[in-house]
Parts: sequence; C-alpha cells; structure tokens
Amino acid sequence: MYRGGQDWRDGPRGGPRFNDGPRGGPYGGPGPRGPPPAASQPAAPALEIDREKTCPLLMRVFPKQGGHHKLEDFTDRAKLPDEIAIYTWMDADLRELSDLIKEANPAARARNARMSFAFVYPDRKGRNVMRQVGVVHATRPGEDDTKTLRSLNFQTGDYLDVSIY
Repeated sequence: MYRGGQDWRDGPRGGPRFNDGPRGGPYGGPGPRGPPPAASQPAAPALEIDREKTCPLLMRVFPKQGGHHKLEDFTDRAKLPDEIAIYTWMDADLRELSDLIKEANPAARARNARMSFAFVYPDRKGRNVMRQVGVVHATRPGEDDTKTLRSLNFQTGDYLDVSIY
C-alpha cells in the first residue's frame, strides 16, 4: 500500500500489506481462501413449506419402461413422449413422487419394480442435458428415497424422466 513517500514493496515496515489481515498467513502471506470450515458455521435450517398456503408447481413427468428416454425425444415439444402431469412442492421427495407415478402407471406397481429418476433441462447453449438423480425401489427403502426436489436443485420447467425396470 502506498503511503506518501513509502513504497508499497516495503512491507510491514512501511505499513500494512494488502495480505496482512485477520486471515493472513503466519508470515504475512495470503491466508486460506474461501469461507471458514463448515464446523464453525451453523447449519442452515431446512425451509419448511406450508402446503396449505403454498401453491404447488406443475412437474412434467415422462415414465418409460425398460430405460430412460433419449435426449432427442425432448427436442420437439409437439412430439413429447407419454406424459404425466404432477402437481407437487419443492419439499417432495423421490419416494413421494414414485407413489404418485404408481397411481398413473401400472408397470410401476410391480413388486420388484425400480424407478430411476433423471432431470432433463437445457444447458447454457440450449441443448438438453440429462442428469441422474436417484433410484427408488418399489418395496424396500433406499438411500435416495428422502432426496427432495430442492436438495437436488430442481428448477421449475425441468422435465422428470423416469425409467421403470
């Protein structure tokens, strides 16, 4: 830092350097980058959604037996594959969505059925991208059952592609 008559290269003798601060290194060098470790920050509380007062969002779901749809199937909006419209909230988890899909799709009701969920959304260049988000088994609980749409970074307007196998 230049202080009238002193050169910025003088360091501590000529005044504080720009890296000498509460987060500076042991010898006045640059300190750690980014926020402090997670242990020192309190966890952010999960936002509860009052389903009585909050309007649900429309999710367009495209189930297919045997595998996921191809990305080319989503390019022409006039020729989208078989669709299920589900009204839900951002705190809905994959288990809740699988139960709603079971009501509309008989293949999903099988005892040994598994549902693989993937989001389909446009990237920055406008091309569709598919991102796998979890697998739910029809009869037994799994680790992906409690993943919510919010925790998976779902955005209104994304499609949900469901593979039933």
